[in-house]
Amino acid sequence: MNRKIGIVILHGLGRQKEDYAASFVALLQEKYWKASGRKSSDLVIEPVYWADIFEEREQQLYERLVIANKLRYRELRRFVIHYLADAVAYQPVDSKEQNYEAVHRTISEALNRLSQRAGTTAPLYVIAHSLGAVIASNYFYDLQRTARRDAVMIDRDSALERGETLTRFLSLGTTLPLWSLRYRDFNQPIVVPSPLLHRHHPGIQGGWINYYDKDDILAYPLRDIDPMYARAVKKDVQVSVGNWLTSWNPFCHSGYYKSKPLAEAIARMMVDTWKSMS
Repeated sequence: MNRKIGIVILHGLGRQKEDYAASFVALLQEKYWKASGRKSSDLVIEPVYWADIFEEREQQLYERLVIANKLRYRELRRFVIHYLADAVAYQPVDSKEQNYEAVHRTISEALNRLSQRAGTTAPLYVIAHSLGAVIASNYFYDLQRTARRDAVMIDRDSALERGETLTRFLSLGTTLPLWSLRYRDFNQPIVVPSPLLHRHHPGIQGGWINYYDKDDILAYPLRDIDPMYARAVKKDVQVSVGNWLTSWNPFCHSGYYKSKPLAEAIARMMVDTWKSMS
């Protein structure tokens, strides 16, 4: 049987390169092979690159405000603009061509490619870092609960694209708790695994696992947000990421996709999923 697991990866805040996930993909494939003895071709991986949607305008803002006015601390200001502007720009607004929809379109396109490569009913893993976890959560919330469902789907014949095969949601260093402040009641998390997963793979177990480093000031546990999140998130797992220069300070925020122990833990979950596929 040609069993495949579909995986989408999302990056977080800040300036990103299009190949941001290359080393993590290689690491994940290596750990999967070591844990299973099987070929890494079992894993079909689609990184989602959404940073370019904001990059040009953020750079223009930097040049017009910082460079043109000869403001001090240029590199620090560049860092702040690219980090804060991503979060601000992503906010939904009342217009047809909004950034919120444009970012979500990149996920739709990735899921479409994934469906073609892994199969329309392949179990789906979502691995998302920082703001990327907020974006992914919003995307699947729209699929599961709101009228935006039709706007985000491309191929309605694909269970994977409809979110029906969502198996694991793995949030890494997420800022999602900060977004809870936008709502008076932040008590409707996404459902992981999808309530419809059993139709396609009755033997598979899944869930939402949140990883955070205590030294990462942008990362937080999720289960304490609300009783509904305590039910939705299977585990908050404390990890240590980063190297000897960053693992003990807030700069560890960029270390999740470089963590060998984290990649190994995820790979072992994928081995279990592959073995349970019907």
